[in-house]
Amino acid sequence: MNKRTLTIYPSSAKELAALGQRLKDARLRRHFSMETVCARADISRPTLYKVEKGDPSVAMGIYVQVLRVLGLVEDLGMVAKEDALGRRLQDEALPHRKRAPKKTQPVDGLDG
Repeated sequence: MNKRTLTIYPSSAKELAALGQRLKDARLRRHFSMETVCARADISRPTLYKVEKGDPSVAMGIYVQVLRVLGLVEDLGMVAKEDALGRRLQDEALPHRKRAPKKTQPVDGLDG
């Protein structure tokens, strides 16, 4: 079976690398060794190394396991929470109701 190559935009690669660095920093602040995180997340050391480098080939579930071990899994709730563009697009797709003009009071001399 051929392995698919993953094409990722440079800005996305930078974001993943920054995420990996934040996870590594969180691990070090907690004084967790790589072995500790690997054992608790049930992953291999090379996989954790890839996570901390922001490797896009690592499954999202692995990132979630590492976040759980570090006590940061609640941060996932913030991902895509505020979708301003999506909300604007949704609002634009709503039907625009047209109302009939309000009845006006008859003007003297025009209504017979």
